[in-house]
Amino acid sequence: MAAMTRAAAAEAFRRFQDAAPDPRTELHYKNHFTLLVAVVLSAQATDAGVNKATPALFAVADTPAKMAELGEERLGSYIRTIGLWRAKAKNIIALSKALVLEHGGEVPSTREELEKLPGVGRKTANVVLNAAFGQPTLAVDTHVFRVANRSGLAPGKTPIAVEERLMKIVPTKYLHGAHHWLILHGRYVCKARAPDCPKCVIADLCLFKDKRTAKDPENAAANRRPESRRASMPAPPTSGKAGKSRAAKTGRTA
Repeated sequence: MAAMTRAAAAEAFRRFQDAAPDPRTELHYKNHFTLLVAVVLSAQATDAGVNKATPALFAVADTPAKMAELGEERLGSYIRTIGLWRAKAKNIIALSKALVLEHGGEVPSTREELEKLPGVGRKTANVVLNAAFGQPTLAVDTHVFRVANRSGLAPGKTPIAVEERLMKIVPTKYLHGAHHWLILHGRYVCKARAPDCPKCVIADLCLFKDKRTAKDPENAAANRRPESRRASMPAPPTSGKAGKSRAAKTGRTA
């Protein structure tokens, strides 16, 4: 598939930034540790589902020591509504113990150390490095992978290939927010089954050959639903690091 030029990619991210100047994760968290736990829980699950389960959990265990003391069985009682909860409970207890024993109860700020923790892969590490430590990392989830390939922004057969391409083509000033903008775009506009091309802010730059129009049945039906009347780069309901709401233009991602 043809790829976007550097100039087109720069313009795409300029537009994403204009639409959502301060993009952030949609996951709710209180500190670096609870962010890490939330991201681990979000694998093959929705952010909304994770956010329903974590307030009660974080009220009793918001540090590695408290989480380790909670134990797998009690942790499981808080996260049973989340997919793969048993495996996730095992990993979260194990990583909590590792943080206490090997990192003084602190979440490490390097990819190498993060990926040594149970249940933490490259994508999870990238999210934590970006959201917690402000590093210009790019986590490639299903939304990012789809948008990058469909639009021609960063075609690649694997997540790592897409990540490497994005790191090369995204202008430095947009790198910190790039992951969040692409997730927002994939989640609310460039959806898997019915991309809402008429509302896309980069439609004229996108190289996707089968763009939809407002007259397409699925888009026409969606446009008649009140909840579909979103901006092309939406700002979903938000809550801050400790649950405080932000301005309407603040984007939240996973």
